[in-house]
Amino acid sequence: MFATTRWTLVLAAGDRDGGVAMEALEQLCRAYWFPLYAYVRRRGYDAHAAQDLTQGFFARLLERNDLAGLTREGGRFRSFLLTALNHFLVNEHEKSRTQKRGGGRLLLSLDETAAEDRYLHVPSHSDSPDGAFERQWALAVMEQAMARLAEEQAAAGKTADFEVLKPFLSREPDSGEYADLAAKLGTAPGTLAVRVHRLRERFRAMVRAVVADTVDSPWEVEAEMRHLLRALEAG
Repeated sequence: MFATTRWTLVLAAGDRDGGVAMEALEQLCRAYWFPLYAYVRRRGYDAHAAQDLTQGFFARLLERNDLAGLTREGGRFRSFLLTALNHFLVNEHEKSRTQKRGGGRLLLSLDETAAEDRYLHVPSHSDSPDGAFERQWALAVMEQAMARLAEEQAAAGKTADFEVLKPFLSREPDSGEYADLAAKLGTAPGTLAVRVHRLRERFRAMVRAVVADTVDSPWEVEAEMRHLLRALEAG
């Protein structure tokens, strides 16, 4: 049911088990830390400062037992997280330096080397901090959807087929590509096309499920999906 998605659990922390809500918040933070890291870097902070600030922000967010007081910010976790980070950067910069990475308690461990290496692959033309954040958020959603689809395919014993067909989730086949691949797999090109079509449908369903985890109303899913698409197209 929609009411059990992660962000709705966090928003309902005042009425539900706080431990469950905190776990949901931590899962969301682990999934979306990199868009915030990219945002901080685009704000002009160097790699070490961005790592400390991002870690400090999440440490504070996860330590504070005030989930019931969280504002909905339009019902989207994306909006809440960026607003909260901006407040943190304005009000807690010096504190984040003296209490590096949450005062020594690693509530959300970040791989610093991987973080910066990943950031260096962000297109340089995405100079706007907001633009970088939105695009990386959209990519994070797609990555989670792909991971869920891979798990589903593995559970069905279809990992090998999934790895072969996965490239077609993000592009159309080149001329004759289906025919060549079908011959290797011992199937007809039409059958292969149907399998790709069904896999794309499942992928879209997974994307919607991931998006649903970050909004507090089913009516917001479509709007968030459109926002996601615009962010990807702008990259």
